[in-house]
Amino acid sequence: MHDFLTVVFMELKCSTFGYVNKDTEVKLFEFINNNGVHLKITNYGGIITSLILPDRNGKFGEVTLGFDNLNQYLGKHPYFGAICGRYANRIAKGKFTIDGIMYALNLNDGANSLHGGLEGFDKKIWKVVKEINNGEKSSLVLEYLSKDMEEGYPGNLKVRVTYTLTNLNELIIEYEAECDRPTVLNLTNHTYFNLNGCKKNIYDHIVQINADYYTPVDKENIPTGAIAKVANTALDFRHPKKIGKDIGKLPNGYDHNFIINKKEKEFGFCARVEDPDSGRTIEVYTTEPAVQFYTGNFLDGTLRGHNNIVYQKHYGFCLETQHYPDSPNHESFPSTLLKPGSRYTQKTRYTFGIMVE
Repeated sequence: MHDFLTVVFMELKCSTFGYVNKDTEVKLFEFINNNGVHLKITNYGGIITSLILPDRNGKFGEVTLGFDNLNQYLGKHPYFGAICGRYANRIAKGKFTIDGIMYALNLNDGANSLHGGLEGFDKKIWKVVKEINNGEKSSLVLEYLSKDMEEGYPGNLKVRVTYTLTNLNELIIEYEAECDRPTVLNLTNHTYFNLNGCKKNIYDHIVQINADYYTPVDKENIPTGAIAKVANTALDFRHPKKIGKDIGKLPNGYDHNFIINKKEKEFGFCARVEDPDSGRTIEVYTTEPAVQFYTGNFLDGTLRGHNNIVYQKHYGFCLETQHYPDSPNHESFPSTLLKPGSRYTQKTRYTFGIMVE
């Protein structure tokens, strides 16, 4: 029999995170589950600002890169924890064609468009629709209306994102969207993880990615259109290996789109990461066809975040579940076209655990 005085209930709290333009309030939501897992999300950019997990000894530590105040998120940063859209990843030359009409996007990555353009979903204040706490899980529902031709994308697009933290130490992100004109859509979350508590680089993290193939890119990180095997390359994570084992074989680090071994729209296994130092693990499942594995190649020590840590190169990794980059310009890639009357849906689950010794 449990002593009712010792029962801990899931918590969901809301506070003011700061203000944009002095009068627009931005909120911060704090989730704490029955195991003490502590998650923070703001409705500015739908950003996951913090995730605190226990290690093998029960000691809690920060496992994401980010900031403790809104002002730093309003400044320049590499999409820490944010929702990316309308089109996550890159679109070549910022151009694509729908029904014979060519659309030109704002360019923000050299000659290309990246993560939605100059002011993508990561820089928008999302409407808080619902806060749900039933004791077993807590959810936050955010919505954003992207208006016709925002950043060059056609159609009014209504997007809903639901974040859920469960008592099974799962973070579930669900996406829904509808439009009134044909458009392209590719959404993801851009959280940077570091399971050792962000105390050092990620080279000792052991990664497995459920992918036999990837999409090769040119010098501007735009897919060539080819599909290549990971076998006998530095991109082979079919069996667990340390990030640091082959990262030196690449010009800057990992920033590659892996094609997940599963059926279309199936909710299947994507990746697993283990940190031998702390014992912390992540398992990722998704309905998306691919995942961008990125190792913080452009972190350069100019940003200081949680616990006053300076974020150096390769201090975090991202597992961005997604469709392929530049899909609108490659007929052979899975389509990212969304039409009126259809509904975009996506689900990704991160399960946090401890390594079995």
